[in-house]
Amino acid sequence: MNPLLLLCFLVSFLVTFFLIPPWIATAHRINLVGKDMNKYDKPKIAEMGGLIVNAGFLSGTLLYVGITTFIFGKSSHLLYILATISTCLIIMIIGMIDDILGWKLGLKQWQKPLLTLPAALPMAAVNAGVSEMILPFFGSVDFGIFYPLLLVPMGIVGAANGFNMLAGYNGLEAGMGVIILSTLGFIAWKTEQGYVAMLAFCMVFALLAFLFYNWYPAKIFPGDTLTYSVGALIACVAILGNMEKYAVVLFLPYFADFVLPLRSRFKTEAFAKTNYDGSIDLPYDNIYDVTHFAIYILKKIKKDVYEKDVVWFILSLELMLSILVMRWCIL
Repeated sequence: MNPLLLLCFLVSFLVTFFLIPPWIATAHRINLVGKDMNKYDKPKIAEMGGLIVNAGFLSGTLLYVGITTFIFGKSSHLLYILATISTCLIIMIIGMIDDILGWKLGLKQWQKPLLTLPAALPMAAVNAGVSEMILPFFGSVDFGIFYPLLLVPMGIVGAANGFNMLAGYNGLEAGMGVIILSTLGFIAWKTEQGYVAMLAFCMVFALLAFLFYNWYPAKIFPGDTLTYSVGALIACVAILGNMEKYAVVLFLPYFADFVLPLRSRFKTEAFAKTNYDGSIDLPYDNIYDVTHFAIYILKKIKKDVYEKDVVWFILSLELMLSILVMRWCIL
């Protein structure tokens, strides 16, 4: 791998790692905090860590743009890189609005996809991706103008909102982002799509730095500023690298996390029932979330289940999907 790429990844990591502590202090000072619902005493934790993660991602990506433009004189993929950055920044701002005002505005579940729709405009405007796709039973299908105008917005909005659903446990969102983007980044690198791999791994390294503070017990929450932007970036990377079929497989837990709450008409929460000793139990008699499924399975294996057990269980499932996808790509 090009050493200059490694420099970009290092910058993404360091910017995120060193900016989070002052942000945590600032968030507490201005009361931008939320309750950690999977802890018995419900401690208040700094919110909107996605702002800093996006700062790290942006720093590494723009360094790459600067190096390729001014040192190597190349700008062949600049339009797609800037469109991806625009999508991530637009949806981050939408995430800020949701984090700060969403509960005050009383936003319903069906309204949030509409709120995130403008973030897809940059990718649609530059006609990113390949309109011809191979579908089961149909073979090769060219969607033409419907690909940028319909499928690209659907993919970005769906990925952003889907990634936002499987959340609420320390380290879960960032950990899932690391696995999914690392997988897509590896495939992009193997298929010689260096700029796509760069986009994926700049976010991976920013997320790794974030995990130092978000892992159990978390000192900062990701917020919609992170989940929306990481979900949108996953869609952008998949579109640019023509990896939609791999992204669909990697998103299977999110499809499950959409179907399960339908049983309660989205009136249930993913949070667990907390106990005094730090262990957790199922909050309902039925399973309404992938995290509930994890608790149910783990309870069959061990007596006491803890939040980090649930996170490791779900990350392990995602890692197995990652291995499956990489073998599929190689074969």
